[in-house]
Amino acid sequence: MTLETSHPGWADPDLQRAALDWVTGQLGRQGRRVTGPVEPRVRPWSLVWRVPTDAGDVWFKANNPGTRHEAALLAALARRAPGRVLDPIAVDAERGWSLLPDGGESLRDVLGRDRDPARWERVLPEYADLQLTMTPYADELLALGVPDHRPETLPRLFEALLDDEESLLLGTEDGLTPQAHDRLRAQRATYAERCRRLAEIGVPATVQHDDLHDGNVFAAAGGHRFFDWGDASVAHPFGTLLVTLRSVAHTFALPVGDPALTRLRDAYLEAWSARHDRATLREAVDLALPVTTVSRALSWRRALDTPDPARAGYAAAVPGWLEELLAPPPVSPGGPTTVEPPRAAG
Repeated sequence: MTLETSHPGWADPDLQRAALDWVTGQLGRQGRRVTGPVEPRVRPWSLVWRVPTDAGDVWFKANNPGTRHEAALLAALARRAPGRVLDPIAVDAERGWSLLPDGGESLRDVLGRDRDPARWERVLPEYADLQLTMTPYADELLALGVPDHRPETLPRLFEALLDDEESLLLGTEDGLTPQAHDRLRAQRATYAERCRRLAEIGVPATVQHDDLHDGNVFAAAGGHRFFDWGDASVAHPFGTLLVTLRSVAHTFALPVGDPALTRLRDAYLEAWSARHDRATLREAVDLALPVTTVSRALSWRRALDTPDPARAGYAAAVPGWLEELLAPPPVSPGGPTTVEPPRAAG
């Protein structure tokens, strides 16, 4: 097997042989065998193989050092929140390897046939349930190496990121302009105050996917399952809505503050309403969305911590997400919750 890739690790024949031996051995324990060549997909942050077997395809994933925590996190989620993620066939947390069954149809596939954003009104409460389930295990996840993006840590991380001019591509065509960099530096005190207030509200930190869009959700008949956790962190849970609402707005060409986005926010917040009043929950969302732009930039910087020359094609994501701190949120700040119940998709 020869894999065409510029990544010095993924192209290593010894690594490829070791990975294939591991996959074959893990499948053999289940009485399965590989029946054909793997189909690779290579990114700077991971190597993914579709592996044909005599009992259907399985998926092997190897993470780079910046996203290696995904394997251990996936095992923890399967153990603590069964039914919300795919049960891995095998995990090697030390090497950042995982072997998964095929998850079937994605939410993106479903929305390609049924273009209704209300489908997310089913998805988000299930995701919130996973987050609530994992809340008591936040320290366990941190011990597994899941990055710490809790509100009390983000101001320090923001300061350090502003000093990382190489990652910000400062002054280059795809990077931050000096003017934008100055504007972001001027936001440091405001950002720290937002983080302080967000932590003060008291919604506990838990796992936060940080890239929850329709391509990272399986639409199984028995409930949605969430995958591709390489960007995840232990953080304020509501930060998830930053990517999700922007993704929905982009997919359905919805403007900032569209009522459909407000309904999605409210469908998600319903799971948290037993512990906090709705006005407080809305305030927490208004704080969490801009705060999480820094988390997104940090996630991209970790994913691109690799010698792979292909990283250059994605490097603009780090300054791009940081500059989103200066942009309007996808839902109107302080907007009222909807009074009607969430619409059923279909």
